[in-house]
Amino acid sequence: MARYTGESCRVCRREGEKLFLKGSRCYTDKCAITRRAYAPGQHGQKRKKQSEYGTQLREKQKAKAFYGVLESQFRKYFEEAARSKGVTGTRLLQILESRLDNVVYRLGLATSRAQARQLVRHGHFEVNGVKVNIPSYLTKVGEVVKVKESSANSEIFKQIIEATENGRPVPTWLESDLSNKTGKIVALPARDEIDLPVQEHLIVELYSK
Repeated sequence: MARYTGESCRVCRREGEKLFLKGSRCYTDKCAITRRAYAPGQHGQKRKKQSEYGTQLREKQKAKAFYGVLESQFRKYFEEAARSKGVTGTRLLQILESRLDNVVYRLGLATSRAQARQLVRHGHFEVNGVKVNIPSYLTKVGEVVKVKESSANSEIFKQIIEATENGRPVPTWLESDLSNKTGKIVALPARDEIDLPVQEHLIVELYSK
């Protein structure tokens, strides 16, 4: 299945949650959820009774949209989480959080995950001094993520730093140095440090059928 390329705000309205897919716009009154807090389409304002399967499916779709991953990727992450020690749902979220594009976003080096994916693909970042242009690269505790020296003074990063340095806080499992455009993964995130508005146990139930 190809990546969704439609209007991001429709995704948030469909899920009934702010998924922060459009960066700084999501924090303003222009946010679609703020203006139209109902599903898109001509029947969007009608209440629909949802089945147990439908509820589980919506939680999975919400998580996929939040991190911008495809079904095949998401299933692979779930299978890896199921093989790991610990709570499967929490491990799934930890794996998703460790993606390089998400880490770049969390560090404040991009205004949205979509922008982070694009910047990583264009080769603007290094991990432990080595260029990595794969957004799905899974970072590890102790690794250092940094904007390449040749990109550090570009106009795009000046705009990003201005937009984020006084905005969203950096989670405690990361260390961020915006002045040097670098960050470090210091721990795996605990569940209460992941702001994803999803009930991950429903995703586990869905895939366990």
